[in-house]
Amino acid sequence: MTRLMITIEDLYSIYLAHPVVSTDTRQLPEGCIFFALRGARFDGNQYARAALEAGAAYAIIDDPNAQIDERTILVEDSLKALQLLACHHRQQLGIPVIAITGTNGKTTTKELTAAVLSTTYRLLYTEGNLNNHIGVPLTLLRLTPEHQLALIEMGASKPGDIDELCAIAEPNYGLITNIGRAHLEGFGSIEGVRRTKGELYDSLRARKGIVFFRAEDKTLEEMSEGIDRIDYGTDPEARIIGQATPSTGDQLFLHFSWACPTLRIEQRAVQTHLVGDYNLANALAAITIGLYFDVAPERIDEALTSYTPSNSRSQLITSARGNQIIADAYNANPSSMHTALDNFLHIEPLDRPRTVILGDMNELGESSHEAHQELYTRLKAHTASPLTIYLCGPHWVEELGASDHVLSSVEELIARIEAKPITDSLILVKGSNGIHLGRLLPSL
Repeated sequence: MTRLMITIEDLYSIYLAHPVVSTDTRQLPEGCIFFALRGARFDGNQYARAALEAGAAYAIIDDPNAQIDERTILVEDSLKALQLLACHHRQQLGIPVIAITGTNGKTTTKELTAAVLSTTYRLLYTEGNLNNHIGVPLTLLRLTPEHQLALIEMGASKPGDIDELCAIAEPNYGLITNIGRAHLEGFGSIEGVRRTKGELYDSLRARKGIVFFRAEDKTLEEMSEGIDRIDYGTDPEARIIGQATPSTGDQLFLHFSWACPTLRIEQRAVQTHLVGDYNLANALAAITIGLYFDVAPERIDEALTSYTPSNSRSQLITSARGNQIIADAYNANPSSMHTALDNFLHIEPLDRPRTVILGDMNELGESSHEAHQELYTRLKAHTASPLTIYLCGPHWVEELGASDHVLSSVEELIARIEAKPITDSLILVKGSNGIHLGRLLPSL
């Protein structure tokens, strides 16, 4: 008979016998546990029978009408059960957890840090963008006794999100890349962003954890008071000190040097495959965490040199039309847009023809109009080099009206550019993921 109540200990016993979980019947390993989650447009309870028929050992449900037999386990809330199970599993293994969040650069920092730590440790880290209230517990439930460290990316779109994820993952170490203007529709203001990202520091403060932070960021320095911390940056007083070599048309990849005087590590040079000097902070963060966990400097350098970005994250593409494309179209907000433009517009030689292709910045709420207008004013003020501008998305059309250079969709933009190809140009492609500017790349 179906059990109506179950303790976390009993659920954990089932998990230990079937240590693979899934929330998607399209990806259902044989013998796994299926968690029937609810969403805005779906109810996983409706798929419990299909999951069991497809080979799941158990289905965790929160709708009594979805009961089938002893393989369906009824709980009050399937998502909460998933999160509690993940936290319990994390507690049983006791593996150190490093959490990374921030407005910009958190995924790149996570990837670079994973590359560094993986040279020395058996590491579990967040794959893709599984950084929310579902992705974090799914990642933690992939932990095994063989792992030595866990690196967890944490995303947020509203107050309380980071606090919720910290309650699940219970991190011992943490890093906030920066505080910027993003998801303002959910946060309400930049202060809302600050408080929410700061929930990671609150968690570490309560657990007597350790913070890694960029020395030049006085906001993060102030927020992290009262916690053991290690800093990095271009500040000569930082524990790990780095300096980037300016980008040129012949050398767009980030090339930098770093040193750690306190560990008697003299200046070392690293050539990366990342575009943009703004990635220096991300690389230094990975170095700092690697050194803390005793990764050899030689292995750190090799990991950073070998890492190649993908999914339009600071990615450099050379096209058959003679274009050099900086593809940074996975996400966009006012902070990251201006940072990317700063880097792009100052790449030497300054008189080289350039094309800027920007998509909408989504989820800005009442700040959307001001943010888009501010960015457009910045573009129009640029006179140092020939600059062609294309803007794509409903927000841009609403602000400026449709034209040959302001288009409502990526399909319209593709048609426009294929009719008038861009050649021998330095191109920046950046916008919110929902605009799908990645589809444009084959046309450039």
